[in-house]
Amino acid sequence: MPTIDKAEFLERYSKALVEGSASMFVGAGMSRKAGFVDWRGLLTEIATEIDLDITRESDLLAVAQFHQNSRGSRARINEVLIEEFNKHAEETINHALIASLGLHSLWTTNYDSLIEAAYIKARKMLDVKTTVSNLSQTLRGRDAVLYKMHGDKSQPQDAVLTKGDYETYNEKRSAFSTILKAELIERTFVFIGFSFTDPNIDYILARVRELLGGEQRDHFCIMKSLEIPRGAGPKELAQFHYDKRRLELRIDDLKRYGIQAVIVDSYAEITDILESLNRLSHRQDILVSGSAVDYSPLGQTMIEELLRKLGAEIIRRGFRLVSGYGLGIGSSVAYGALHEARATLKSLDQIRLMPFAQDLPLGIDQVLYYKEHREHLVRAAGWGIFVCGNRLVNGNLEQSPGVMEEFALLTKIGRPPIPVGASGSAASKLWDTVRADLKRYYGDADVARELDVLNDSASGVDGYIEAIFKIIGKVRPV
Repeated sequence: MPTIDKAEFLERYSKALVEGSASMFVGAGMSRKAGFVDWRGLLTEIATEIDLDITRESDLLAVAQFHQNSRGSRARINEVLIEEFNKHAEETINHALIASLGLHSLWTTNYDSLIEAAYIKARKMLDVKTTVSNLSQTLRGRDAVLYKMHGDKSQPQDAVLTKGDYETYNEKRSAFSTILKAELIERTFVFIGFSFTDPNIDYILARVRELLGGEQRDHFCIMKSLEIPRGAGPKELAQFHYDKRRLELRIDDLKRYGIQAVIVDSYAEITDILESLNRLSHRQDILVSGSAVDYSPLGQTMIEELLRKLGAEIIRRGFRLVSGYGLGIGSSVAYGALHEARATLKSLDQIRLMPFAQDLPLGIDQVLYYKEHREHLVRAAGWGIFVCGNRLVNGNLEQSPGVMEEFALLTKIGRPPIPVGASGSAASKLWDTVRADLKRYYGDADVARELDVLNDSASGVDGYIEAIFKIIGKVRPV
């Protein structure tokens, strides 16, 4: 049962994320963790109404079809779908992590809107495709595309649910198959929360194999290993060994489609994998955090020069700038990045500005809004550079609590911080915190000398820039 090592998968798939060639297929397993039922649970009432026992059925598509045949319509099936997937359910941490990955596209056979909700919370624009008619429409400024190839809860009459729906799929929704085939050829997929029992997916994968011959692109799936049930007797042990053998055969079979299995011992490991992918895929994204109404001890001229050069160097070295456009900080670093991008014909996609809204609508809690905004800002970054960090409150100068919060959020999710201590205010305090525990923030990387340069007022702008990128070169997010 050949499988792929988790570390190798993380490296290869995160590379596809960085290159913008990654896609994901999200299955029903992700929705179950949010409180929705699986196919068997969805069709329990439907089976009972036609005197069938759902626990004894293996062909669930046939159950739905039998019910439609018996009633002469699928109105009751549509009703069940609406009732189930309009229940209140919160997206999970895994949905939030997926929304933070920077995927080019996502595919799902789920009917719920958990992925859409996660993207809204992440303040990202998701172009959702639920019908053939809206495949030709493009949402300007979109961050990703979501293909709901079996429909959506909002249009239950068009959802793919019965055996007849599968039989007529290529007649009614063939455009989804065509696009998925192209994506499987062009992009690297990971299948997550997916059991590979969908006959339509098997059909599409078979056609891709036929088209490409032996030259399939590598794809991945995350599958949970089986455990012997506690207190298992002879019957349960026999069933365990049977299921284990079937899983082994399924994993071997997936190789025909270029899909390699990543085996996890528990579903909790999926969260760990998504966290790791976020760290690795954002290793080229640098957050510059700070605010300033007072520029001492270095002075405004030097701080602004540092920020302009820092923004330019981020772009020149092939990194991406992430900035919340902090007061007195954001404009200078953005200017440097934009000027470098235009002068060298680099893509403006390397610059992501996420300013904090100042005039919020009535009824919006500013504290909560800013907290959520900071979380999304930090999750979009692999590194955090901290400069200055102060504000005026009732005429009094104080350290910026927002900068301190961004530091806490950044380090909580394992992103390395780089505070320019010499710039004073919050950055100085953060430098003391980091310098006192280098291993915690940088692992085994030896960055003491570079960090000391960042706290020396005599280092100069070029010295700070050099030290920052030496730290980035030595510390590898894991």
